[in-house]
Amino acid sequence: MRRISSVCAKRFLFKFVQILKDNIMGTIVHTTWAGKMAFEAKVGGFNFRIDATEAVGGENGGPQPKSLTLVSLAGCTAMDVISILGKMRVVPDYFDVEVEGELTDEHPKIYHTINIKYIFKGKDLPMDKLEKAVKLSQDRYCGVSEMLRKAAKINHEIVILDN
Repeated sequence: MRRISSVCAKRFLFKFVQILKDNIMGTIVHTTWAGKMAFEAKVGGFNFRIDATEAVGGENGGPQPKSLTLVSLAGCTAMDVISILGKMRVVPDYFDVEVEGELTDEHPKIYHTINIKYIFKGKDLPMDKLEKAVKLSQDRYCGVSEMLRKAAKINHEIVILDN
């Protein structure tokens, strides 16, 4: 039987503990300062840069943290809706989720109103099934919507574009 070096064993245990923490305790992200107002963000094996605008000392080298909240919402509800529609055997030719957040005037500036637009394109898309998929996402499945709903009013609309 092959013996494992103590360094290999420690690396394995460290990685194993990281995986357990992510899967049992929740998600862990890291943001490491990269100079000025920029940070390298790491989540689930993916890396990307976040930054601030030049007006507040950044170099506009990546998205701003608050806007990523809206990206998370769009991604969460979009994945729900497309999955639910697939189970209903509805496959649009095009699907986009547009999210707009309205900020408060005072600090800390938070989103007080969030508007979600579900944009579809396809032949004979059944509006009742689109509405049901969106409602299930908003009322039952999208955890990001549920978290944000505690701080902001969330509105949504469905738009079907002509082919």
